[in-house]
This record gives sequence, C-alpha cells and structure tokens, in this order.
Amino acid sequence: MKDQIETIETKTRKKIRTTGADAVMRSLIHEGVEIIFGYPGGAIMPVYDALMDHSDKIKHILTRHEQGAIHAAQGYARVTGKVGVVMATSGPGATNLITGIADAMVDSTPIVCITGQVTAPLLGTDAFQETDVIGISMPVTKWNYLITKPEEIPEIFAQAFFIARSGRPGPVLIDIAKNAQFGEFDFEYRKCVKIRSYVPKPVVKPEKVRQAAELINKAKKPYILFGQGVILGNAEDEFRAFVEKSGIPAAWTILGACALPKKHPLNMGMLGMHGNYATNIKTNECDLLIAVGMRFDDRVTGDLKRYAPQAKVIHLEIDRAEINKNVKADVAVLGDVKESLPMLTKLIEKRDHSAWIKEFKEAEKIEYEKVIKNDLYPRKEGLTMGEVIRILNEKTHGDVIVVTDVGQHQMITSRYFEFRNKRSFVTSGGLGTMGFGLPAAHGAKIGAPDKEVVLIVGDGGLQMTIQELGTINQTQAAIKIILMNNKDLGMVRQWQEMFFEKRYSETYLLNPDFIKVAEGFGIKGKKVLHRPELDTAIQEMLDYKGPYFLEVNIEKEDNVLPMVPAGASVSEVVLEHKK
Repeated sequence: MKDQIETIETKTRKKIRTTGADAVMRSLIHEGVEIIFGYPGGAIMPVYDALMDHSDKIKHILTRHEQGAIHAAQGYARVTGKVGVVMATSGPGATNLITGIADAMVDSTPIVCITGQVTAPLLGTDAFQETDVIGISMPVTKWNYLITKPEEIPEIFAQAFFIARSGRPGPVLIDIAKNAQFGEFDFEYRKCVKIRSYVPKPVVKPEKVRQAAELINKAKKPYILFGQGVILGNAEDEFRAFVEKSGIPAAWTILGACALPKKHPLNMGMLGMHGNYATNIKTNECDLLIAVGMRFDDRVTGDLKRYAPQAKVIHLEIDRAEINKNVKADVAVLGDVKESLPMLTKLIEKRDHSAWIKEFKEAEKIEYEKVIKNDLYPRKEGLTMGEVIRILNEKTHGDVIVVTDVGQHQMITSRYFEFRNKRSFVTSGGLGTMGFGLPAAHGAKIGAPDKEVVLIVGDGGLQMTIQELGTINQTQAAIKIILMNNKDLGMVRQWQEMFFEKRYSETYLLNPDFIKVAEGFGIKGKKVLHRPELDTAIQEMLDYKGPYFLEVNIEKEDNVLPMVPAGASVSEVVLEHKK
C-alpha cells in the first residue's frame, strides 16, 4: 500500500513510541479534528481511554445512541464543510451506525467512522459483540478497512481522511481490532495527498466546456438545474456569476437549496415531486437543460421516458459514474464545478431570456392561487405547516441554519423557507431517513455555535431519536425545535388519502405529552393550539437563550401540494386534490 500513496511531511518527523489507541488520537489531531461524536463500549475502550490524554485538543460529544452520533456528525459536516468523526464499539455499536452511513453515502457527506473490533485472533469465531462490520458497511461506504496491527494506524487514517473529503465526498469506516489498540509502535504521521488509481477530481477538458458554451449560446429556452455539487465544491460564488451572466432561469434539488439565495431573481424554485409547478412543467418545455452538480434523482425526473425528451442536456459533474446513469448527456463536462464553471462563464454570451422567464412567472401565479396562498395564509381554522414557516421567515429573514427531519414538514420547509446563506440547510435527501433531524440539528449547532439553528420536525420522526434531547440538555446547545404535530405519519397518510382510497392503515400516532418529555430532559417547552398564539410563541422561542421546544398542533389533513405522483411525468403535476 505504501508505494500507492503519496504523502506530505508533517512539521515534526520525530517518532514517538506509543500505543495504537494513542496513535488514533494523534492521527485525528494531525487531521485537524476538534469534535468527535460517539458512544463507548468494550472493543473501543482503549481509544476512549487515550482520549482523556488529548481532551485539551479534541472534544467528545456523548450521544444517547450511535445513530444519534452519526447523524450529528452529518449535521456538523454539512454546515462546516469539514469531515465529521464518529466513534462506536463493535457489534451493535457498529451496526447502529449503518443507517447514518448509508444516508451520508447517498448525500455525499464526508464522515470518518471509527469502530472497535474484537482482537484479531478472535475474528471469525463469533466472539462476544463480533460483527463483520467491514462486510456490512462495504455497500454504503466510499472505502473501509480493518486494522489488525498498530503500525497500520497512521497510514490508514491519513488515507481515510483524504478519501472522505476529496472528490465527491462520502463516508469511510475504519474498524480497529482491540489488539491493535493496545499494541505499541513508533508513531509518525504523514498526510495523504494522492492514491494511485484513485482520481477524485477529473481534469476539466476545455473542448467539452467549449461545446457546452456553444449549446448555451444557441439555446432559446435554456434552463439550469443545480444541486448539492455546487455546495460541496464551495462554488456558490462561481455558480452565481454563471447564472447572472447567462440570464438563464435556475431551479434546485432539495440538497442544492442554499447554493443560490432564494430571493435571487433567477431562482425559480424547487424541483421534484413536491417542487414548484413552474420548475417542473418547464423541464418539458425547455430546449436545453444545464445540470450542475446534480444526479437526476428519480424524485426530480419522474418518468425518465418522458423526461425532457425535447431538450439537449449539458451535465457538469465530478463523479463519472453519474454521467449518463439516468439521463443521457449531449455534453458532459467532468470535473470540479469550481473549476469548470468559471471556464464556462468566460465563453458564454450575456443574453436576455426575459420572455422565457415570464413563462415561469405566469405558471407561478397559477400555483400561488391554487396552493401557496392557502398554505401561507389559510382561511381554515386549523394551523398549517406553511404559516409556521412564513412566520419563521418574517422573524429570522432567512438568517438561520434550518434542519429538518423527513416528511411533509420537510417538503413544506424546503418550499417556503427563504434560504439566503451558504450551508444553511441540512436535511436527509437521498435516503429520506426519519430520525435524522434532532441529532443532525445538534451537530449543526456544535459546528456553527454562533449561528441560530432551528429544527423543523414531525411527531413521527422525532420519536425515532427523541433520546437525543438528553444529549442536547447535557451540552446545552441552544437549538430551537419546532415540532409540527399532526398525530400522524403525515406523508404516508397523504399517500393513503390520494392513492389508496383513504384506507388509513397504521398511520395514527398516540403521542406522549411532548412538552413534559422536553421538560423532563431539562428543556423549556411551550405548546401552541390556536393561530393567535403562534406569532408570539415563535418570537419567544427565538429570544430564549438556551434550547427550546415549541410544539405546534397542525391540521391533520394539511397535505403537501403540488405533487408529481410516483411514475408520472414532471408535466403531470397535481395542484389540487379533491377530498
């Protein structure tokens, strides 16, 4: 392996005689790690013991469940752009990380997971708390490795961090046998900068950029679709320059939400199943699609056979595997968008697409009258999710980090919150993991302590990781939690209403008294039942200096529209549902 990896020298080359467990901590320090989220146990105990000797440089957050640890690390990574670090023990400790690892893999979140393992001689014997975590995690990690000798630790850790953060980011898992944690060796650390046969960032080909520019300059109805690749590439400024010079209307995937300010005049809104009416139908009316850092997920495309058949396609993407995977590209510009976008911007002409943009605005008026007005300014007695987000916008002016769980509230928040800052939205996109929100919000607050962090969560998802209220209480992270409680698994109930003849099978939730639960964890709480209380309650929550739990009772049949039904074309948008 050593002949495959190029390294750079650290400032000190002095070798230190130490244990494998101590080497883990020293390796993390060399990689600039300041925070670890984790949960100790027998097979990782030597590393936790070594942590005490380095507590001046690395802080550990003790979560209440390993799933809480991995989701917190994801929230931390998403708002900081750094690698999130998680530690857990073997067996159930390691397997409890798998959902979060899978989530990080689909959403391209840089994570390094460190798990303990039984001693090397016991591998394969079904020893106490032994699980083949390498085999289990292989499909959902960018790379993983089992360390059985202490001498392997510095090299493997250097490689792990390089792989996790480079190219298209993702989760890496290092499993460390207990004997390797106890064993002694001469430690020195060299950061990894290159691995043979691993090309994280393809070289941008000028010819492809030129071809893309020619298509853009000829197009009469071009349309930009942008995703999280813009954010992961730290290319928000370059993307904005491209959009503004081109004058082309742009729409975003759910993970690309804050790559361009929501109120930017060329930002047309959200794509996908619960995206905006105009952004969806115009996909099948444009003559050129310019996809930037997005992967044509099925929630965005609907029926692929009927997805933009009339349009030429340009795809700017760092991951070669995404090219032509779902939608065939006429021109594929491989490479980091931070490099390719300025090259493209230089070659395109400044154009006036006002007539094309006017078509979007006309479609927006239809959606406003049929959907948006009723969501944000309801006439019915019950509270709606949309009006909660509207008031939150009015109070914060979009200047907060918003985290969501998964479900109806996630879609409503994505649609209506007015994101204006970089890395200000954290949600589970590709995997749609219920239970993600609460621990991810905690991690986001740890990563951005000077920012207000607001969690929007449903009663179903909250109860999957509700024990993390204990972690929040222990750290006193000042997270503002808004629970939208409709006493149902809302999104499932909506599908049952619309597509299963109102056969409401197993979606009703008999919930606890959430305010008492929050207060039991030492967190101040308040419950809102009626509209006149809502404005004041949200302001009180934002003014409070510590963590705060605000429960808002939402009307049960507050559905999320528009909707592109599963398997339908993006042109077949449902704006109204007859009860």
